[in-house]
Amino acid sequence: MSQISPLYTYEGLQTFDRARRKAFIAGVFDTLLRQPGTMFSLDEVRARLKVRGQRDLGLQTVPVDQIIGSEGRQLDFDRRFLPRSGKLRQRWAKIHALARQMSHLPPVELYKIGDVYFVRDGNHRISVARQIGQKEIDAYVTELLVDVPLETEDSVRDLLLKEEYSDFLEWTELHLLRPDQHIELSEPGGYLDLIRHINGHRYFMGLEQQREILRAEAVADWYDTVYLPIIRAIRQYRALDDIPGYTEADLYRRIVAHRWAIIEQTGHDLGPEHATRDFLDCYLRTHPLEALHSAVRRLLTRLKRRRRKHEREGGHSDEPR
Repeated sequence: MSQISPLYTYEGLQTFDRARRKAFIAGVFDTLLRQPGTMFSLDEVRARLKVRGQRDLGLQTVPVDQIIGSEGRQLDFDRRFLPRSGKLRQRWAKIHALARQMSHLPPVELYKIGDVYFVRDGNHRISVARQIGQKEIDAYVTELLVDVPLETEDSVRDLLLKEEYSDFLEWTELHLLRPDQHIELSEPGGYLDLIRHINGHRYFMGLEQQREILRAEAVADWYDTVYLPIIRAIRQYRALDDIPGYTEADLYRRIVAHRWAIIEQTGHDLGPEHATRDFLDCYLRTHPLEALHSAVRRLLTRLKRRRRKHEREGGHSDEPR
């Protein structure tokens, strides 16, 4: 390899200093906006999500904005792979100079979990690639197989919720009984509440049928006859449009609580559809400004999605100007 040009080395040092300033400013905005800025730790993810196995995907071209985690270097870079420590300066500048002088850098090594990639080897190369505006990078990829995949917008709090979801699936085996299931909750402790629902359903099934009900039988019957009917009603009435910020499973929990309150007060069960409609009517009556708030939130959500699509299609660059 030819000697690195001093000009490229100097340019790399200057680019690193700009990246460090960007890291500081981005950290401030992440704190103010309460958005995820910390890189995922692969060790923490593996400790929280049950990994069923792995497979070699070989050499692939990976979007750099989907690489948001690392194996052991999560303190050196933020989620955007901006350097967080001045001790990286010399090595970072050298990698930057090589990237400017060579046609391409050697492939990195990544782990893949869901839509998210974690760096096994090549953290500096990815950081440099993002700073010079590179959208994709060649990588040898190993996929870790999990029942609850990660998404690029997940935060550490989301990881905690997915740990609960992973535990829920391990206990219920719902992903095996009903492979199309997708139960997403946004509040800690919610999956434990669903397990209580299943245990209660199992108890009443046993009373009605005068026999012992197996756990798998109770889980499947709860999903088919209790959970899904309410989810269908939520979709029928477009409840998420009226109450944004919740998931279908969040609303399921509230509708079930509302349904039981009516049973205790009147002794009459409205059923899933009418209980859902009654819940929505009560909610909107007690929140008279909710319609306006809902419209504003829906507009902001659409604008946010449009911006992300624009960035994915190449309308945004991290190249310093």
